[in-house]
Amino acid sequence: MPSKGKDKKKGKNKGKDKKKVIKADESAVDRAKASASLWEARLEVTELSRIEYRDTSRRLAKSNEELKKQQYKMEKDTMSVLSYLKKQDQEKDNMLKENLRNMERKHQETLRRLEGKFFEEKHRLEQEAEKKIIMLAERAHHEAIAQLNHAGRAVFKENVYLQKALAYHLKEADALQKNSQKLQKTQTFLLHQKEINDLLVKEKIMQFTQQRLQIQTLQKKVVSLETALSCMTREFEAEVLKMQRQAMIENQAGQVEIDKLQHLLQMKDREMNRVKKLAKNILDERTEVESFFLDALHQVKQQILLGRKHYKKVAQAAFNFKMREACAGRTEYPQIRTFDGKEHSTNSVTQDLMEAEKWTDIQGNVDIEDLTWEQKEKVLRLLFAKMNGFVSRKYSQSSRPSVPDYVVADDGETKEFGDDSKLQDQTFITQQVPISDSSGELMIPNIQKESQESDIILGTANG
Repeated sequence: MPSKGKDKKKGKNKGKDKKKVIKADESAVDRAKASASLWEARLEVTELSRIEYRDTSRRLAKSNEELKKQQYKMEKDTMSVLSYLKKQDQEKDNMLKENLRNMERKHQETLRRLEGKFFEEKHRLEQEAEKKIIMLAERAHHEAIAQLNHAGRAVFKENVYLQKALAYHLKEADALQKNSQKLQKTQTFLLHQKEINDLLVKEKIMQFTQQRLQIQTLQKKVVSLETALSCMTREFEAEVLKMQRQAMIENQAGQVEIDKLQHLLQMKDREMNRVKKLAKNILDERTEVESFFLDALHQVKQQILLGRKHYKKVAQAAFNFKMREACAGRTEYPQIRTFDGKEHSTNSVTQDLMEAEKWTDIQGNVDIEDLTWEQKEKVLRLLFAKMNGFVSRKYSQSSRPSVPDYVVADDGETKEFGDDSKLQDQTFITQQVPISDSSGELMIPNIQKESQESDIILGTANG
């Protein structure tokens, strides 16, 4: 008994040391996770700043291109407007000149035609008058020569003839005078038309000069706008260059910061790898503990099966002995007992086995050796559940006995049945330890060694 107490104290100290190491490792892992998340957040912030800088530079480049396009469009529009205005002014000038030339030519032609008609008519009348005068003079000369005696009669006849000729010439003179008056009227009309045309020409010339002045003012405005636009473009280009330089400097600073962060991230990665290795080692140690618990549970199940089998054999032998004694007449017949474990059996051996699982008259600080194998199995399962973070289940005193994963038959073979085989998957997270090997034979550990270790763990849990 004193050796067992020492073993229990050693187990308690070992369990406490293991808990402290696990807590320290968990705190180191938490700190490593927090630092890794912090550096990930910083890296995300730097990535966001780089993306924002790229977006701003892209927007500046787009705005620069749009301003250049607008400048080119304005220059093109101004050139097209100037060319259109020049072309329109040239067309108007050509039209005015052509109209003036046509009107001048028509006026000159009408004047020449009227003057020609007047001179021709005057020349014809003068020639006719000269011819008549010459004819009259010759006739009078011939008649005077031929008939000198008939002078009075001839003079009278000549006088009558001259009066008729004079009347005829007077009529012709009136007609010529009327014709000359008509020509004067047409001349005055043409002069009036010429004055009107001169006024129109002067008005068109004034309009042309006004348009030329407007064109000059517009050209001055265009020149001033071009100078202002060139100044704005120079200022914008200077600002863009300044922003590009500033962005380049910021990019270089950001690149240096990114390099530093990458270096720190690599260091943190190495640290995380070390933490992962440490966690893996801790997990491997945990799997070793779980395998130990599995072996202990396996041994407890074997002990339960062996104990039940032995109890059934002893109970059946006692029942058979009582029946033989009763048949011999030595004692009374005992109560009927069943050994097959059916549900509706009134006096079955399984009811006695169920009593081993009940927690009756058990208080705190109980020695593990005072418990039955069924109670030890429940304690082990409760430890498994607490170790893996599961909620402990309350077992009632009238609960049924746990069904084993396998039964050892009389011939030494192992047969598996029941639903408790699923508990292994529900209990353990990190591993699954196979019950049997590839040949189907049962892997039985060292019973004495494992029983001692299970007693140490259960004593620690009770402590």
